[in-house]
Amino acid sequence: IAFDDAVGQVSGTWVQGRPPAKEGLRIYIMVRSVAQALDAVVANGGAIVLPQTSYGAEIVASFSDPAGNVLGLYQERSLSAP
Repeated sequence: IAFDDAVGQVSGTWVQGRPPAKEGLRIYIMVRSVAQALDAVVANGGAIVLPQTSYGAEIVASFSDPAGNVLGLYQERSLSAP
């Protein structure tokens, strides 16, 4: 349930058993592919809140984890996966 990025600049862990975060704060996780990340979210019990949407040079989406917390995904078009 922990994660680290490939260059050692970002790490964290998912904490289970806490109540869902309230509206007002949304953390976005930068990913190489929003589409692939959403597939992983659904495969692991999460749900898509906002489908993949493009805003200029950015691709974003949001999802809820199995505990109900809503998080965002962010991708720069220049980093698009093949």
